[in-house]
Amino acid sequence: MTFARKLLQAASALALTATAAVSADIAVVGGKADDLFWNKIKKGMDDACLAVVANGGKCTYLQLQTYDNLGADAAQLVRTAIAQGANGIVVPNWVPEAEDPAIKEAIAKGIKVILINAGNGDKARELGAINYVGTDEYQAGLAAGEYFAAKGVKNIICINTVPGAANLEARCKGVADGAAKAGSVSNQLPLPASSFGDPTAVAEAIKATLLKDTTIDGAITISAGDADSAATGIEQAGLTGKVMLGSFDFNQTGLDRIKAGTQGFAVDQQPYLQSNLGVTLLASHIDFGNLLPTFPVLTGPGIVDSTNIDATLNGVAAGAR
Repeated sequence: MTFARKLLQAASALALTATAAVSADIAVVGGKADDLFWNKIKKGMDDACLAVVANGGKCTYLQLQTYDNLGADAAQLVRTAIAQGANGIVVPNWVPEAEDPAIKEAIAKGIKVILINAGNGDKARELGAINYVGTDEYQAGLAAGEYFAAKGVKNIICINTVPGAANLEARCKGVADGAAKAGSVSNQLPLPASSFGDPTAVAEAIKATLLKDTTIDGAITISAGDADSAATGIEQAGLTGKVMLGSFDFNQTGLDRIKAGTQGFAVDQQPYLQSNLGVTLLASHIDFGNLLPTFPVLTGPGIVDSTNIDATLNGVAAGAR
């Protein structure tokens, strides 16, 4: 073996050792695997993780089992990631008072953190996270409220099946403020957290509310699944076509309703991009020291309605929306 070849082999071995020492070990905290929204988050993580693995790292998805104790359970998953030796954590900041101590604990141990989905740039800076990737929930609500008002809707209910979650409270507040700009009003309809994922309970509550107050002409839900329930409640109340339905996020049935004209719009935050960019940026920082000057990295809000439904459906068919 020539001296040059020996030198090349030694250099390659040193490079591999150096790469292994800094390879990203990323934990992503997220919602239930059977939740269609969080399936998009999981796909975004999986796709980004192909590059992470190629650079010698790995990714782990730590999922909530229920949404009944959101903040405390998410904090416990952050601590699980710490215990498992992750050097990077991607996490939504749903309930700051419950999650902040665990996130600060991770950062104090030298673990790099990116907030996604719930939170904002100010919260990321406060905690010491390297970035926030997602939508600004208040701005998303503001866009929805303004959309309702522009369509002549005067009295809106914002249906919240996870009351107390900071991102969802911000959505409903944004709807109210956006509607108020044009003289419309919006009030929150808080439902027990146990009703999340219970379509019958959500539909019945919405139906009862609409029948009690016949001036309500707009309704928006905090999730795509709840929008399905709201559509049922509106139909059972005999108000399809009279109460405009909107939703934060969308699923196939919601998109079908927009196409058919029985749902007005959906507010899109592009969840695939949240985890995909979150994992990519975090791994790039851990492996190579890269940082973006853009702070925060916003993936929304965007409005999906009759004007762009066909393009959105094409994205869904490709698995990216």
